[in-house]
Amino acid sequence: MPPNRRSARLSNLGEFQLIQSIPRRFTTQGFHPTVRTGDDAAVLPLSPQEHVVISTDLLVENIHFTRKTATFFDIGYKAATTNLSDIAAMGAEPTALFVAIALPPSCTNQDWQEFYRGLAVPCKPYKVQLLGGDTSSSPTVLFIAITITGQVRPGHILTRQGAKTGDLIYVSGSLGDSAAGLTYLKKYRRPPLMSTLSKPMKYLVQRHLQPTARVPLGKLLASHPYASSAMDLSDGLSGDLRHLCRLSKVGALIESDKIPMSQQMQQYAKRIRMAPLQWSLHGGEDYELLFTIPPQWQHKFEQCAKKQRIPITRIGIIQPKRFGVRIIHHDQRQDVLSPQSYEHFS
Repeated sequence: MPPNRRSARLSNLGEFQLIQSIPRRFTTQGFHPTVRTGDDAAVLPLSPQEHVVISTDLLVENIHFTRKTATFFDIGYKAATTNLSDIAAMGAEPTALFVAIALPPSCTNQDWQEFYRGLAVPCKPYKVQLLGGDTSSSPTVLFIAITITGQVRPGHILTRQGAKTGDLIYVSGSLGDSAAGLTYLKKYRRPPLMSTLSKPMKYLVQRHLQPTARVPLGKLLASHPYASSAMDLSDGLSGDLRHLCRLSKVGALIESDKIPMSQQMQQYAKRIRMAPLQWSLHGGEDYELLFTIPPQWQHKFEQCAKKQRIPITRIGIIQPKRFGVRIIHHDQRQDVLSPQSYEHFS
């Protein structure tokens, strides 16, 4: 790092610039991973027939979650899902978890049990095993660090680096639900009982507390040469799309009218006088997949997704790098899509 930047505050550098400065301190000789830092996970060659996928995630109380809005069950559930989503974004099959957790004095044995009960629920459909970890005390807040592994066949790995001009941009599910659910939860001093919520609000709250990892979609994208690139939407479409474009060295044009938004989210946004597009573009924590499909695979891919009942929506097209990242509105007005997604240290 240049001398004039050694004393720079982390808030001046930002999370992603900070991360990009790390790899050059380590050797690139000797063992060669199939996929390095910069993607949702690393991929290591295990055998000619199988590669291992590894990702790790750190969750800090009052940064990634708060016990004012989430139970220990919810915290465990979401901790598992965020990691499963990274594996899904690589087109892999999740296999195992390692969990390191630091508990503050206020935690009880019941809290501990509820955390692991929540952790197990989203893992069960994929037969993901808990193989180890570490447990410690914390003097202040709850810390959770999870490492997840998966398996993928060579030639069936999804990355952020393959998008080409003319590729079609897709997302799964609907965007902005998690941000809407969190906005609603912030009214409470403690997690509300689901049974007390109206059906629309229960939907939004569950989308925030218990999101869905799109593992079947990731496997579909990787099963054929459908996707040229993919990543999960953890920080928000506006920021995550820029990450994908930067690594693929391309631009993008998004159609605002095509962005999928649930009826529940739009109704709640209208009720509190919030623009639903703001949540869907910048909200984050939806854990849907963002991916690109070459035009020649569009019809076949959409048929397969429909057959498997996987919700997907085409929202734009990849452009040359000089185009930048833009959004076009119903009146044909184009704006630069500025990233307003969450970023640590900002």
